[in-house]
Amino acid sequence: MITDVGMKALGAGLAVIALAGVGIGIGNIFSSLITGISRNPSAENAMFGRAILGFALTEAVALFALVIAFIILFVLH
Repeated sequence: MITDVGMKALGAGLAVIALAGVGIGIGNIFSSLITGISRNPSAENAMFGRAILGFALTEAVALFALVIAFIILFVLH
């Protein structure tokens, strides 16, 4: 039998799937940073600033996904 609680859990679980993409994205950002610094160490400062900006924007997607999951679980009736 399908219940309201079960549907909330399913919706929150679907909202959290975005975290897998965020993990892959952050891994790509920092692996590219390490590769770029190893190829051109003199540009480390410029690349590090851009990598942190990319990390922050990617992490924002994770926070949005978690907020949506919490809204589904605890706010919607």
